[in-house]
Amino acid sequence: MKEVVRTEAAPAPFQGAPYSQAIKGAGLVFVAGQVGITPDHAELAGETIQEQTEQALTNLKAILEAAGTGMDRLVKTTVFLQHFDDFSGMNEVYAKHVGDQPPARSTVEVAKLPSGALVEIEAIALA
Repeated sequence: MKEVVRTEAAPAPFQGAPYSQAIKGAGLVFVAGQVGITPDHAELAGETIQEQTEQALTNLKAILEAAGTGMDRLVKTTVFLQHFDDFSGMNEVYAKHVGDQPPARSTVEVAKLPSGALVEIEAIALA
């Protein structure tokens, strides 16, 4: 059985796209990629990788909390960067959010992200 997770504390799917913020099932929560955009889709949280990473992780945390779990239950994340040169700036902010037992992680450079974002983070957590 799967359960759709939805919160107003994080951005809804872009332009009504057919995906959920997260799906909860089989003891796990699968969170769709989060960019550094404010929950009302008004704008990116800033122009720097640090500002956008902070907002992306704030969005991720809100979705996890809506699913009844938290950042301490993350088991895997994937980080997509528009520019791999932003790795250290992203990593600096990311480390503050994942604690002393960070999840497994992959980080890849991509050609383009939604809304001109510099970073997108998707995650899997224990429910």
